[in-house]
Amino acid sequence: MSTRRLALPLALLLLPLATACGTGTDGGAGAKSVTVTVGYQSKTINTVTAGTLLRSLGHFEEELAAQGRKDGITYRVNWQDYATGAPITAQMTAGKIDIGSMGDFPLLLNAARGKQLKQSTRLVSVTGYNLRGGLNTVVTAPGSPLRSLTDLKGRKVSTSVGSAADGTLVRALQRAGLDPAKDVRKLNQQPSVGASALAAGSADALSQFVAWPGLLAFQGRATALYDGAELDLPTFHGVTVREEFAKERPEVLDAFLRAQRRATDELRTRPVASAESVAKETGLPAEVVYLYNGAQGIATFDPALRPELVAALKEDVPVLAAAGLVKEVDVDAFVDPAPLARAVPGAAYPEAGAPKPELWLKGQGSTRTFDGPGALLKAVREAGAGRVRAAYVPDAVTGTLWFADRAVWVRDGGEWRAFVTRAGAERYVAGHPGSRITGYAEAVGAAS
Repeated sequence: MSTRRLALPLALLLLPLATACGTGTDGGAGAKSVTVTVGYQSKTINTVTAGTLLRSLGHFEEELAAQGRKDGITYRVNWQDYATGAPITAQMTAGKIDIGSMGDFPLLLNAARGKQLKQSTRLVSVTGYNLRGGLNTVVTAPGSPLRSLTDLKGRKVSTSVGSAADGTLVRALQRAGLDPAKDVRKLNQQPSVGASALAAGSADALSQFVAWPGLLAFQGRATALYDGAELDLPTFHGVTVREEFAKERPEVLDAFLRAQRRATDELRTRPVASAESVAKETGLPAEVVYLYNGAQGIATFDPALRPELVAALKEDVPVLAAAGLVKEVDVDAFVDPAPLARAVPGAAYPEAGAPKPELWLKGQGSTRTFDGPGALLKAVREAGAGRVRAAYVPDAVTGTLWFADRAVWVRDGGEWRAFVTRAGAERYVAGHPGSRITGYAEAVGAAS
């Protein structure tokens, strides 16, 4: 994919921000025409059930049309696409966006900023999550001499300050014994800018959120240095709404949450078709979308405000406070499960099981899963490299799904194991005498 396609279209970024929303000139009490403005991030594919996929399916518009037949109001949806959550928060607190989706750290900034400006917001649902933190990854350029987080000392690392990926970077550096404020030079950059900086050599590493690490790895433009799942701390994206709008238009919020549930059902029951749809809308490769959003993907999609996620949100507050980005956030006041319970009562999805290796062959509208890495390698060999669209394998320790041909493989006797990072593979080998790191091609050729 070219740099031009990586960047959001300029025309999209410059969508008029003055469009009337639910509380605007055409949407006040007693209005017969209401425009609902939704802010989303098309490239942040962990939010697709409240953004890209939802928009393409038209479920929100359908729910509003049904509502309009009941109350005699004509509803229109104005979708606005952004690269990160920060501009969505800015427009929400200005009263110009009614509903938005963003990651956990930006959600806290959304809550803090809303309270500060007396434009309170509420977290009403989740889009996708990973209970170990695998949605964020630190990557380096191919051929980089950097092998672990400690190698980042004195180096330049690109990230989006205040994002979930920045939070992962801060915590990971601290666990590695480094001071994020002193031992590395953080470059505060948009994801696309950071990707270009990594390619140009002006950044030594890039810490970003879904789907940038996977995209760059797929393109051969990056190698994973640190798997966010090593933190073993949940990370997620969610839906936030202006409190004033939610009180004035509860029926609209209910319609959105019903539509989000329908989009979630679509993604979970038709993962390949959903990945193809999101790829078409965003210009991202479908193979990358599926890495995160597929049946075994890194993200689990469920609108429920799970206790583990709320607890993780509370643990995120001190990280933002230490960076001077917030003073305090009342998470309990910010999280509001009532609208989801009202709109989609009793909705629940089964717990996600351990991910399995998965193979996607060219020309196929479905994938195959396998009980272990060895079986996947054998299937790849039998299919022939020319027929493989994508092969995915979970990290042997963290469970984070990764591209099989980008993973680091270890042979341990007759067993095969894969790792997202070389550091992870080296730790395994150090603890298992006789095991050794091997290349993907060798692994495929030797699998039986």
